[in-house]
Amino acid sequence: MDSDEGYNYEYDDDEECSEDSVEEEPEDDNLELGDVELVDPVVAGGERDECGETGGSGLGPGQDEEDYRFEVLTAEQILQHMVECIREVNEVIQNPATITRILLSHFNWDKEKLMERYFDGNLDKLFSECHVINPSKKSRARLVNTRSSAQDMPCQICYLNYPNSYFTGLECGHKFCMQCWGDYLTTKIIEEGMGQTISCPAHSCDILVDDNTVMRLITDSKVKLKYQHLITNSFVECNRLLKWCPAPDCHHVVKVQYPDAKPVRCKCGRQFCFNCGENWHDPVKCKWLRKWIKKCDDDSETSNWIAANTKECPKCHVTIEKDGGCNHMVCRNQNCKAEFCWVCLGPWEPHGSAWYNCNRYNEDDAKAARDAQEVRSRAALQRYLFYCNRYMNHMQSLRFEHKLYAQVKQKMEEMQQHNMSWIEVQFLKKAVDVLCQCRSTLMFTYVFAFYLKKNNQSIIFENNQADLENATEVLSGYLERDISQDSLQDIKQKVQDKYRYCESRRRVLLQHVHEGYEKDLWEYIED
Repeated sequence: MDSDEGYNYEYDDDEECSEDSVEEEPEDDNLELGDVELVDPVVAGGERDECGETGGSGLGPGQDEEDYRFEVLTAEQILQHMVECIREVNEVIQNPATITRILLSHFNWDKEKLMERYFDGNLDKLFSECHVINPSKKSRARLVNTRSSAQDMPCQICYLNYPNSYFTGLECGHKFCMQCWGDYLTTKIIEEGMGQTISCPAHSCDILVDDNTVMRLITDSKVKLKYQHLITNSFVECNRLLKWCPAPDCHHVVKVQYPDAKPVRCKCGRQFCFNCGENWHDPVKCKWLRKWIKKCDDDSETSNWIAANTKECPKCHVTIEKDGGCNHMVCRNQNCKAEFCWVCLGPWEPHGSAWYNCNRYNEDDAKAARDAQEVRSRAALQRYLFYCNRYMNHMQSLRFEHKLYAQVKQKMEEMQQHNMSWIEVQFLKKAVDVLCQCRSTLMFTYVFAFYLKKNNQSIIFENNQADLENATEVLSGYLERDISQDSLQDIKQKVQDKYRYCESRRRVLLQHVHEGYEKDLWEYIED
């Protein structure tokens, strides 16, 4: 992808960049995006399938829980799939490849939609909506917009005079100097992150810049690579069977046979949910995890302040902040505008002239309203903090226990010095693997439990959760203990017994939750 060979646009005032050579060159049917061309493309590691659904090499077919098969593809392989998709469409509509790419992008890479619109008989409208010139009318546009090369002309962007050989443009006829074109495209790609929607720099012109023009006018390999990524990203985002790995600085794509909320693992080691892109979060479903993450983001720093400084309007329950000393409150909700006492939450009218001292504070109805709100708010906050603290605790423990791998490696070396073989000490690495799996599962069980209504099945779930949690803590303690020569065999037996028990209890917990999903046993609290 880093190669620039064949794409450095060098011009010469006398020959290579003359206006005639730019305008009258034969139409190029090849799509150039870095080192990939639409000429007999080689699809890496798989047979042709539907658009964008060709198998790749990467790690080869993988499988995780429940035999969910997937493949890990490189960005180059995804680009090849995209080029192959363009070629398939172009076999039917017979347009320049770079124009076909723009048409497919407009229809979110849906071949069927594009074909349907293309053959409905209104091509001019289609090309206008896609912001490209109808290829059948290009030759006429060239003749209309041909300029004389007899004298220098000013660029309409920088207003410097250049010979006509230093100008170039799109089929719309707007021409600018090479330097301004390069600066314009670089700004759009690098600073604004635009790829497939870069339009002509002329004022009010919406004709899109094609890929070949971009690759011809940009010489910086980093800018080309960024442009290539932006184009391929739109292809991946529009394909329900493809997803970028969410790990920072990872440029691999995971391809599945069917989209689902299942775990997939990238070559970089990141395991994530194919449906939502978050770390794999069994047993909680994506819907509830999204709500939980949003709640944590909203509540983590403000819950205590809100509880201490706000109350709900007793009529419409909108949260109200007291910003002055007066206890006479007026709800700002335009559909409510209730007037009430801040102290007792009762109607303000019966308070008479007692502006700064609530003389109804001890009345049963007002006291009940105030107490009910305080109890409700406090209980909701305490419940949230209960589950949040345990969720965060397991998250923190998981981070610490990922570091155990380095310690375990050292312990394994020590054990081999005491007449134990390499195979015999592998139980330690296995134990850390199980420990991390249990921590992750426990972390997300608290998200599941937060939204779970109490019933007989939830009690069974909590018992399974408590059992797994206790066993996980014991296993963690075993692995953090110093290993002496006298205790090697004893520790090995304890660790093996405990991680096998943890594996078993984790499996039981997950099976019970999924059985509840299948039989619709769970009831949820809509937060």
